[in-house]
Amino acid sequence: MLPDERPDPEQVEILRRMTPEQRWRAAHQLYWALRRHSAAFLRAEHPEWSENRIAEEVKRRFLHARS
Repeated sequence: MLPDERPDPEQVEILRRMTPEQRWRAAHQLYWALRRHSAAFLRAEHPEWSENRIAEEVKRRFLHARS
């Protein structure tokens, strides 16, 4: 992990205090927010694409994503 990728100790403490359900909800919200932002990026990059094409590309990118 790079130094600038390390979580702040305060963030770690907040996450530790969360229940599993709260952590799951936070992850779920982040996931869908990222999908919305990805779609917005694609709309800006490809204004000629239909909404269906954008949705399919977002789905493709998430299916083949690697961490």
